[in-house]
Amino acid sequence: MISKISEGITISVETYYQPEYSNPVSSEFMFAYRITIENNNIFPVQLLSRHWFIYDSNGTMREVEGEGVVGVQPQINPGESYQYVSGCNLRSEIGKMSGTYQMENVNNKKGFNVIIPSFDMCAPFKLN
Repeated sequence: MISKISEGITISVETYYQPEYSNPVSSEFMFAYRITIENNNIFPVQLLSRHWFIYDSNGTMREVEGEGVVGVQPQINPGESYQYVSGCNLRSEIGKMSGTYQMENVNNKKGFNVIIPSFDMCAPFKLN
């Protein structure tokens, strides 16, 4: 598990290769990732949007931006956490993702960015 704290928010990431949704012969590799967002601040926050950088080991990079995560813009109270699972498809067996969440202090409506730590995605058969 990878974790990083920024702006009083802890982001933790776990990744999983999904062989049942992958087709290595066609260069299709599917990964799932579970993200836990913990609010260590004394004020509630709301996750407004995400901005991802997705890198394939074949040299390609994609940028993905959008509102919320998995269709919601969760509010996270002090001392609480929010967890979700999403996925990423790659054209190679190895890649990585990183990015930011745009959040807002619910009390004063001030926005801030939280860093999503860079995490690797690697098909287990590449580790041998």
